[in-house]
Amino acid sequence: MTKDTHSDEDAKGDSLLLKQSEDMVAAFSALMRNMFALASDDLSMELPGAQLRVCGMLWDGPKTMTVLTEEIGITHSAITQIADRLEKAEMVERVPEADDRRCKKLALTAKGIAVLEDRRRRRVLRVMNILRMLSLEERDEVVGALRTVANASLRFK
Repeated sequence: MTKDTHSDEDAKGDSLLLKQSEDMVAAFSALMRNMFALASDDLSMELPGAQLRVCGMLWDGPKTMTVLTEEIGITHSAITQIADRLEKAEMVERVPEADDRRCKKLALTAKGIAVLEDRRRRRVLRVMNILRMLSLEERDEVVGALRTVANASLRFK
């Protein structure tokens, strides 16, 4: 095989990979619109995307403002504004760090936890209703493929 033939195969592979990537983005976009659409009575509908994202990041526990800015990729003043709005909405609270009381972490309040739990419950029920339309084999195939892609995405970082 010549170098030119190998380059042609690489180009064809890249072209196929590009098409598959475009198809996957379109499929995920459709899934997000159709499968994870929120009902109008969902309390999380009142939160702008950035605030909802911060709440989701706090699901695993309190985080410092610095950690949040690094994970989201925004400025400290922007995260402060988001935190202020979430605190006013009673979704989060600033709690002192155990080792250094001058350092504050952002933590979900009971209301914040309840809103996220309700949002997750609604999403799970919606997914269940959609998956009911598939056979057991199709469901296993879809879940397995999504796990594979999710695991690959962890290695991408």
